[in-house]
Amino acid sequence: MTRLRTILTAALYALALPLTISAQKQPAREIQELAAETGVGISDGVQRGETGWEILGPSAESLVWYHYPTGLAIATNGVLVKYGGAILTAQTLTLDQASGEAIADGNVRIQQDEQLWAGEHIRYNFKTRQMEAEQFRTGKAPVFVAGQHLHAELSNRVYVATNALITTDDVAVPAIKIRAKYIRIIPGERIEAHHATLYVGDVPLFYFPYYSRNLGPRANNFTFVPGYRSSFGPFLLANYTWFLNEQLDGVVHVDYRERRGVGAGPDLNYHLGRWGQGAFRYYYLHDNDPNVGVTNASIPDNRQRVYFSYYATPFTNLELRSLMQYQSDNRILRDFFESEYRQSPQLNSFVEASKFWQNFSLDTLAQPRLNDFFETVERLPDVRLTGYRQQLGASPLFYESESSAGYYRRRFAETNGPVPLDYEAGRADSFHQLLWPQTFFGWLNLTPRAGGRFTYYSQATGPGATTDELARGVFNTGAELTFKASRVWPAAQNSFLQVDGLRHIIEPSVNYVFVPAPNHRTNDLPQFDYELPSLRLLPIEYPDYNSIDSIDSQNVIRFGLHNKLQTKRQGEIQTLADWDLLTDWRLRPQPGQTTFADVYSDLVVKPRSWLTLESLTRYDIDGGQWRLAFHTLTVQPNDRWSWSLAHWYLRDDFRPITTALGQGNNLFTSMVSYRLNENWSVRATHRFEARDGRLEEQSYSVYRDLRSWTAALTFRLLDNRVGPEDFTVAFTFSFKARPRSGLGADALKPYSLWGGWVSERWSVGAFECLSVAPHALHAPALHTLLALPRLTSAAADAVGTAPAAAPPDPTRRCNSRRHSTVQCPPLPDRGARGMAANPLPVPALSSVAWRCDPGSLFWACLPATGSAKEPTWSVNGR
Repeated sequence: MTRLRTILTAALYALALPLTISAQKQPAREIQELAAETGVGISDGVQRGETGWEILGPSAESLVWYHYPTGLAIATNGVLVKYGGAILTAQTLTLDQASGEAIADGNVRIQQDEQLWAGEHIRYNFKTRQMEAEQFRTGKAPVFVAGQHLHAELSNRVYVATNALITTDDVAVPAIKIRAKYIRIIPGERIEAHHATLYVGDVPLFYFPYYSRNLGPRANNFTFVPGYRSSFGPFLLANYTWFLNEQLDGVVHVDYRERRGVGAGPDLNYHLGRWGQGAFRYYYLHDNDPNVGVTNASIPDNRQRVYFSYYATPFTNLELRSLMQYQSDNRILRDFFESEYRQSPQLNSFVEASKFWQNFSLDTLAQPRLNDFFETVERLPDVRLTGYRQQLGASPLFYESESSAGYYRRRFAETNGPVPLDYEAGRADSFHQLLWPQTFFGWLNLTPRAGGRFTYYSQATGPGATTDELARGVFNTGAELTFKASRVWPAAQNSFLQVDGLRHIIEPSVNYVFVPAPNHRTNDLPQFDYELPSLRLLPIEYPDYNSIDSIDSQNVIRFGLHNKLQTKRQGEIQTLADWDLLTDWRLRPQPGQTTFADVYSDLVVKPRSWLTLESLTRYDIDGGQWRLAFHTLTVQPNDRWSWSLAHWYLRDDFRPITTALGQGNNLFTSMVSYRLNENWSVRATHRFEARDGRLEEQSYSVYRDLRSWTAALTFRLLDNRVGPEDFTVAFTFSFKARPRSGLGADALKPYSLWGGWVSERWSVGAFECLSVAPHALHAPALHTLLALPRLTSAAADAVGTAPAAAPPDPTRRCNSRRHSTVQCPPLPDRGARGMAANPLPVPALSSVAWRCDPGSLFWACLPATGSAKEPTWSVNGR
């Protein structure tokens, strides 16, 4: 009998051995329901069906015992359970599938939606999401929480814990943390802490009776910028960024400047979908020393600024815009919002409604003056009907028009010195033009045109009025001749210049314009829309030339030549060189004009993918001298360092005409960035005025990546030319969970570190693009950024960050027809939250293409139809 038992035992082991070996070879065990008659056991496979349970043994040692009649599962040596979007892993587990109750022990991890929970012993219900743990950790990047006595409140689906720690530092011993006696966790939304204390290391810094932290990317946060500035003394700029909901968020500013006092104010941003979005900003400061660095002026003690913007598209093809800006004096932006001032030193306010159809648009604009110290042409209102270029039936003729009517008031800036007297008048203007585009030989484009304009002016009133009621008629005609030719050299190779094939494109253009003398010259007309200074040639044809009140006789030919050399790099077509040349031959010059206009050259050369040379020049043929020369060299060979060197030369231009450029300069700028390693990087910038050998500005920054937060230490010395030198040292830091700026991001917005606030900025080519009123180009304050190289994407990577996404302001428009101060656009894919899908905030004129002029500071408005010429790069008119 004993021998029989031995034989049967050996036989059973022999049968079980292959199954055991097979099980050990399996990388994972999947458990499913057993046959009804089995009752309990172990099996390969997956349990599926109406219940949706999935229980896996993640290792060869994993064992899962399952009782089919009761749905009870017991797992050891590691287990993974999936049910209803939740995933649980643990060393041991007891699971009741009927109730969903699970008791897990040993390195427990629960993934619930986007929230991760961890602990050594957790009781969890897969069906009710109830959870209990003596000690736990949880997190949804970038916020992490640990605590004790976790349990769920099933009535409102929140979790409650005591003795908790909240941090953004995902390490075992966080450097910065908040300890709270009691917290409530709303998964995927926010954490609410009561009786909380902020710690840096083991040092308590601040007590919060109540603290709330958003678990999403839009989390409330503080930002502090301590430092010292000569005109401020020691300062501390504190911001609290908050997000109420998808419709409303903002920032609260509380600033202390030892020499100037306390300043505070809110920023509110609203997002109402189709009904609009915009911002409201207010800031007030009782300035203890408002006249620092001020001569021949008196600044009030009570200083404030108000900003309101609105943009909406409530219905298809209907746009509403509004911008209101008020400030108590003309220096508050310069003193306390330096980055905003360097973008737009002259404020603009307006309310506008635009309606668009397929071939027409109707625009109504009201533009009051809110600040007496700025010169403004008030439009109360200005209504404009635009007819886009369109074919007249089946005929070969095309038609375009532009008509406007309004009441205008020219108000000069109120200063201490003598100023011209204000005047006002009504005006109605209507322009109509026919065009006959033709193509000869399949490549030569000729577009003759003829048009007329009628303008009515009421009698001017006001202390400066000198004109009577009159009507003016203008006839214009001309023709444009263009063609495009190209040639390809597919075998051209040059490893040094990274050339893989060449294509040369040439586009000559000749544009003739003839306008006989109007029945009333400019001296007879009130000047509301007049020519402004421009670094480019002004347009010569209508309606691109929109200085309605400066229209005079013309007999001119514009020559243009556009060359482009392209090659293939890394499988993509890239431009090796792009060169534009423009000049005018004035057959009958006006008084003060020469026979030939300046020759304009715009050249961009990229001999290597990491090397870019840009050149913008303007040569005076008659005087035989350079009027303008703007050059920049950008070197960014790798992700560790970059260098940008620029030269800006502008000759003095004090001609007694409205387009004179004013005082010039001979400015050199340099920016060098170098990343030492993953944690450290440095940057140095300099601005040198060669006319008098003065180093106007120098700044040095050191950046440090401190794991959960980023820090930057910056030194700047500024020569104001008036008064003492301005020295600044500033320290900025921000949590990576909600960074104020990335490592080195102040290279894009450097003035945000020096007592100013971060504000939007756009870039063109290798230079910052600023909103600068052309007639103020000679102002010393504007010299600072006229040629400041920006940090491009590759250069920004050299200091560990990509360029900051500058949110577009929907109320700031590239509209040379309306405003003398124009903007660069947001670059593609740089839209802020909720705005990326919105149309570009410029007038949606189907017959006008808006192009940013590489290397210059201004927008250019180009006709989208007709020839491919590009001669109308200018800031001109209203």
